[in-house]
Amino acid sequence: MGETRKKTREGRADPPARAKPNRRARTGALPPEGPGGYRGGKPAPGPDRKQAWKPGNLLAPIPAVLVSCGGLDGWKPNLITIAWTGSVCSDPVMLSIAVRPQRHSHEIIRASGEFVVNLPSVHQVRALDWCGMVSGRTVDKFAATGLTPAAALKVRCPVVRECPLNIECRVREPVALGSHTLFLAEVLAVQVDAALVDAKGRLCLDRAGLLAFGHGEYFALGRSLGRFGLSVRRRRPKP
Repeated sequence: MGETRKKTREGRADPPARAKPNRRARTGALPPEGPGGYRGGKPAPGPDRKQAWKPGNLLAPIPAVLVSCGGLDGWKPNLITIAWTGSVCSDPVMLSIAVRPQRHSHEIIRASGEFVVNLPSVHQVRALDWCGMVSGRTVDKFAATGLTPAAALKVRCPVVRECPLNIECRVREPVALGSHTLFLAEVLAVQVDAALVDAKGRLCLDRAGLLAFGHGEYFALGRSLGRFGLSVRRRRPKP
């Protein structure tokens, strides 16, 4: 994210105002289903309804996260907004983030070998967006956004206290791909807001108010459609 940076006439973007939750999006209501299974009444796809576009990064929706780094080896704590992130391995547990070499955070992560992926909620969408508009070389993003750097469990860089989930990572391998460097990292620890855990110890992500990114827009996640395996799970007979 942050392919272009929007700035004011003074050359610096204003810090974000307090985000207002999108109450309408958080209800999880879906629009009526139309012909062919499309929502919103749009017709089913067909040969005459497809358009040929040039290659582009249209994989969506994807997570939009705040990556924290620095706070060690002389680097000040910093935040960068990342949309190109994902899980890559389950044993060992690994994920990846893609960062442009020109970014201040790229230098920090390359030198320190550590970062934290912080999953923001809809309440942090303005801070999330703003951190992708300005550079940590000239701005203290934690101070400007009011976000709190807190101690991590396994890495030396901070987590973002206000984010409901924090994933602490250590770089295993940086891969130069072209416009971006892909940092392949091992997950060392995870911090979860206690409010997201029910009485049985189950993680309830529907309580987190998470958001996603797609084609230049942020979206609030809707209601749960079921758990993995729903298509083959047998229904329990009624007593």
